[in-house]
Amino acid sequence: MTRISKAFPGVQVLSNVDLEVRAGEIHALVGENGAGKSTLTRIIAGVHQPDDGEITFRGDRVVWSGPGDAKRRGVHVIYQEFVLFPHLTVAENLFIGHERTNRLGLVDRRRTRADAKALLARLAIDIDPAKRVCDLSVADQQMVEIAKALVHDVKLLILDEPTAVISGREVDLLFTRLRALRAAGVAIVYISHRLEEIFSLCDRVTVLKDGQKVGTCEVAAVTRDQLIAMMVGRRLSELFPPRRAPKTDRPVVLEARDISVAGRVRGASITLRAGEITGLAGMVGSGRSELALAMFGVLPRTGSVAIAGVEHRSLTPARAIDLGIGLVTEDRKGQGLAMLLDVEANITASTLPEFTRFGLIDRARERDVAKAEIANYRIVCRGPETPVAFMSGGNQQKVIVARWARTSRRVLILDEPTRGVDVGAKLEIYRIMHDLAERGIAILMISSELSEIVGMSDRVVVMREGTVAGELEAGEITEEAVVELATRRRAA
Repeated sequence: MTRISKAFPGVQVLSNVDLEVRAGEIHALVGENGAGKSTLTRIIAGVHQPDDGEITFRGDRVVWSGPGDAKRRGVHVIYQEFVLFPHLTVAENLFIGHERTNRLGLVDRRRTRADAKALLARLAIDIDPAKRVCDLSVADQQMVEIAKALVHDVKLLILDEPTAVISGREVDLLFTRLRALRAAGVAIVYISHRLEEIFSLCDRVTVLKDGQKVGTCEVAAVTRDQLIAMMVGRRLSELFPPRRAPKTDRPVVLEARDISVAGRVRGASITLRAGEITGLAGMVGSGRSELALAMFGVLPRTGSVAIAGVEHRSLTPARAIDLGIGLVTEDRKGQGLAMLLDVEANITASTLPEFTRFGLIDRARERDVAKAEIANYRIVCRGPETPVAFMSGGNQQKVIVARWARTSRRVLILDEPTRGVDVGAKLEIYRIMHDLAERGIAILMISSELSEIVGMSDRVVVMREGTVAGELEAGEITEEAVVELATRRRAA
């Protein structure tokens, strides 16, 4: 791609961007939300036409007539939201538009399943071709998307945040399959906010900022600090707020004792103190999220939760909210946001009685509050009436935090607060967390990013196999110490 430019009404999205991707390499494309990554990949895939510049594909200058044209030439994109038919089988999904038929022109189901089985075998994927897609795990659905690319004899595969919906062993399997495709000569463009993945998987990296190319370099020749500086203009050392002096006199606002959730958490205890950021760490499946959901009243549990010294044997989310506890869930689109509503409706969702009189919502007051929160949390949008579905992931996350910060007088639980957001948005979310703690709110931060746990936490509780494996105070918090607690085998 040479000198690619693209504008939408009132917005210059790309300006003179160059991108070169080689056969048999995994090429990272990184940048903050709004940097132009999505628009650039949609131009590669034929969804948009560039206003200026040219595309050369496998030696030929091309002008795609549409996504179908690009796909026929071997360009395949796997978006964050999968393009699958959930109630059709794996085999039927693989050959949509390329149905296997018999001499009478009817769909040959036996041949479809046989071809699907052979295709999945090429990727070492053990999935029953006759199984419906809706019955698959998210990781297996992703593998079906990759297998679909092979139907089209893929030459260039683009993956947009492929690990946003998988973790742990599933990520390792994905990387193994991507490396196999690279070895087979496929060119891969890999878009991710997770810098550790870039250094683990990719050969070269191109950085975009504000619709312009900052640079391309070999991954082996750049450090994490340098890459962050290219993306946001700041060093890694400036990513987290200054560490606060440890205090021993912070009052306890929530104490959970012997919490058990059937099959997931066993006898876990945790204490949260006013004005303290407590990190909750552990491997995927360790029970971190389940413990938080039980404390908030979402999951049934045994054990007790004491809030401001008052014990609550049973608790519902509504009662937890009344007591000043908020929860930012891990799945912001599925569980956190009302995606069809606007910013103001999402910000005020947990405090509607405050804006209701005689059963009617006072829209003017709701809008004034939303405007204040937009300014307070630096939410980038056109205004309170902006649909949240059209906003970046980082700004969507700030909308959720703004909502719960209004109700969280005592405790705010944040489950993976920066998952899927860019570095600039992370800085803003860290600032917000720091400011809320300074106001005396107890923060419980669940995170899979060790650098985040170490950089933000005043104290760290580590879980392993559904139990609390240990606790680290400020001077003891290191990545090595967290990993040691999270992975050490329990005594027999």
